[in-house]
Amino acid sequence: MSATGWIRDVLHGPTPGPVPGTVTGTWPRTSHALPLIGMLLIVSLDLLTNSQVTVEPALTAVPALAAVVSRRAWYPLLTGALAEACAFGMAWYNEVLGQSVHTATVAAIIIIAGIGHLSVNLRLRQELALAEAQLVAEIARRVLLRPIPGRVGPVRAAVRYAAAAAHASIGGDLYEVVNTRHGVRAVMGDVRGKGLAAVETAAAVLGAFREAAHQEPALEKVAGWLAVSLDRALHENDHPGVEEEFVTLVLVGVRPDGVLEIANCGHPPPVLLRGEDAPRLLAADETVPPLGVLDPEDVCPPLQLVPVEPGDRILLYTDGVIEARDHGGAFYPLTDRLPLLADDGPGDVLQRLHDDVVRHVGHKLGDDAAMLLLQFDPVVLPAQAAPRDEAAVPGRLEG
Repeated sequence: MSATGWIRDVLHGPTPGPVPGTVTGTWPRTSHALPLIGMLLIVSLDLLTNSQVTVEPALTAVPALAAVVSRRAWYPLLTGALAEACAFGMAWYNEVLGQSVHTATVAAIIIIAGIGHLSVNLRLRQELALAEAQLVAEIARRVLLRPIPGRVGPVRAAVRYAAAAAHASIGGDLYEVVNTRHGVRAVMGDVRGKGLAAVETAAAVLGAFREAAHQEPALEKVAGWLAVSLDRALHENDHPGVEEEFVTLVLVGVRPDGVLEIANCGHPPPVLLRGEDAPRLLAADETVPPLGVLDPEDVCPPLQLVPVEPGDRILLYTDGVIEARDHGGAFYPLTDRLPLLADDGPGDVLQRLHDDVVRHVGHKLGDDAAMLLLQFDPVVLPAQAAPRDEAAVPGRLEG
């Protein structure tokens, strides 16, 4: 099993390959026979052709092929030894043992087998380093972007996140859902830029949200808390490019009385999905810039209030979804595609939506893409039976 396969098994369980005996991301075990088959074909071709023409130099490809298909460092050496035996046999048969072509072939097989041995060892070390980096990235993602439970109070929730950075599982997008005494509150944000600096900024914003969401009754003032924390984090850590750093985010609250609160700071507006109705963009009348543009004390976005009904869904997303372009340069038509995809549980809807975006683009997404789907689904508790009137209890005697 490759190192990448090991990390996948540790974090998500084994992923069966398309053919029994294979491991996803590596060559199937049957491919180990390719160097031997190639060697057999070369020997057969030499026997069937004119003895004046030798194909002995083709044996140099055998250890090279072994280094490609195998993850065993000894395999190129083994196939190289077999190729040397075949080379001496073919040279004896063709009576060219003393000729330069045979000497050059023997030397080339030795050199290529040694290079193949070293290359396999180097590849294994690189895979191990990549696996360790993926493990660290996955641990960091779980600490920063904690798993969202399937139900948070009266809300069913699901999230789908894909990082654009190669071999990484975390980027500049952020999300969180918490259950507070003020109702269920969620945040979806997008940090300008990528890399470690974006992750640090996202961590500062998420840490502030997890505290402010519980402490601040007014949702629009939570944005002010986040702006203060962002400003402090950027300046205290001597963050590069402080003057150009900003975070777009949208705060959403689902109150116990069935009212949806929205405070948007320069982020794409949420989408409301209600039954058979067309998707509705919940855009604010007043545009507010992202966090980091205004002074923290000036951050107070207007609060939108939208009544919600049981079964209503609110989709939060980052610009990596709506700015995904196809080969012709057309953006992904989110509101046009949602009616065709939103007909199942929140997790299944987001999975189909992600797959549809990837099909639209035609390749891996070039930007971080996060989606959070909240479904208002309050649990109705059975009414408690009214206490019986003792005077109405049959068989009760007085006096």
